[in-house]
Amino acid sequence: MGGLETATKGNVGKIKKNRSSDTIMEIVMYVISAIFLIILIYPLYFIVIASFSDPSAVAGGQVWLFPKGFTFDGYKELLRHENIWIGYWNTILYTVVGTAIGLVVNISAAYALSRKDLVGRKYISLFFIFTMFFNGGLIPTFLTVRDFHLYDTFLVMVLPFAVGVFNIIVARTFFQTSIPGDLWEAAQIDGCGNLRYFALIVLPLSKAIIAVLGLWIAVGYWNSYFNALIYLKNPNMYPLQLILRNILITNQMQSGMGTGEAAQIALRLANMMRYSVIIVATVPIMCVYPFVQKYFNQGVMIGAVKE
Repeated sequence: MGGLETATKGNVGKIKKNRSSDTIMEIVMYVISAIFLIILIYPLYFIVIASFSDPSAVAGGQVWLFPKGFTFDGYKELLRHENIWIGYWNTILYTVVGTAIGLVVNISAAYALSRKDLVGRKYISLFFIFTMFFNGGLIPTFLTVRDFHLYDTFLVMVLPFAVGVFNIIVARTFFQTSIPGDLWEAAQIDGCGNLRYFALIVLPLSKAIIAVLGLWIAVGYWNSYFNALIYLKNPNMYPLQLILRNILITNQMQSGMGTGEAAQIALRLANMMRYSVIIVATVPIMCVYPFVQKYFNQGVMIGAVKE
């Protein structure tokens, strides 16, 4: 009995020791996570408070935790430009239509490449992957867009760059690891064809990857300005990002060309608008994330890890 009690006490001591070490490890992990969270969030928080602060206070390093010289002048000056609203409308249109086209193209291609009975599947996949490393360059792409009569049209913003090879690879892996092959065999027995199977069975089971790819594609269209800079010449078709860029460049040029008090006022407005532009351009697309967050982790992990 004495030996049993000694052994029991020894086991209890080991358990307590293990629990203590686990508690210490959890505390360390929480501290490290909190530090990384602050490092990631503080720049965004600083941009928000700087957009409501006096530019001289921001430049002097006086803005740390709260706004200094609280003002809305940066937003007032920015929203005074009427083409801001044109840019918002164009960007929303490009994002919605471009995301829809991108999802149709990428999800369809990914599903086709995930099917083992697709003839030449490996060679088609290699063809897609090849384009990730080599492309024709800007000038050949521009000439192609022009020859297809897409230059300075709505379609140039949503059609030529709808295919994303990375998105196709992620979605293909999702279909390979998450959609059992037995479903297709059972559907065939019930007389289900390929299109019907894809529309009624595969897509409803793929909400996670559709939500993730939709968010990625939408963010890409929302933040895009280079394609508009190259392929659009009509200012009424410019997206928000390009309009904001032009406003900032114009204000910087005006502040540099002026002298005396006028130059100081122009420089002050340019500095105030710098942070306001980021908020105006970022907040709308950030509001979309909470609606797809529940699918995000599942879609990314299942689509990115091959079993």
